[in-house]
Amino acid sequence: MKVLAFRHVPFEGTGHIVSVLEARGIGCDYADLYRDGVPDPDIAAYAGLIFLGGPMSANDPLPYFDRERVLIARAVERGQPLLGICLGSQLIARSLGADVHRNAENEIGWFDIEFTEGAVRDPLFAGIPGPATVFHWHSDTWELPPGAELLAQSQACRNQAFRAGRNIYGLQFHLEVTPAMIADWQAQDENCGDVCELSGPIDPYAQSVRQMELSNLVFGRWCKLL
Repeated sequence: MKVLAFRHVPFEGTGHIVSVLEARGIGCDYADLYRDGVPDPDIAAYAGLIFLGGPMSANDPLPYFDRERVLIARAVERGQPLLGICLGSQLIARSLGADVHRNAENEIGWFDIEFTEGAVRDPLFAGIPGPATVFHWHSDTWELPPGAELLAQSQACRNQAFRAGRNIYGLQFHLEVTPAMIADWQAQDENCGDVCELSGPIDPYAQSVRQMELSNLVFGRWCKLL
């Protein structure tokens, strides 16, 4: 069994997700449609699709975003499990008919999320006590797609996680990141504008142990949907 992960920049990968997949004998291929000449993948060959983050906006007029939204719509029709992380969640939300827009403030660093009543009975989040401190790096946010259920929120951003139907998930926060990824993101040229607005460097290890526990639990449960 394999899943397909869509990357949007070289430095935003699957992080903890791939470790969870490997522990369950699930392979992971990558689709880098942002690179010139990369053809559309055959999504029917995969048990599920993952759409990762990136420093761009889901509203940017990028041709490969149009291609990804077509593939998302096709996967929804097929009933394939989908998981979107940050930008990936915004692409899925747009494909489901929701607006994506600037959040009132940038949310970058370790911040708490609270789970909604909908999360109590959710296959991925049931039984997880709140608040949970997780890693964030975003300036945009999505409106809740029609018919979707809100699962988590934070003080700075009301919409943090949703489930649409049985197996379509969007997470605004970065549950997948490792300490090495957080350190690397702060050094990337594409993120220099965001980093300059911070009061100081982000400690990659501040909540990394608990984040890894949550990652193993949530992504492990997602694997059961495949």
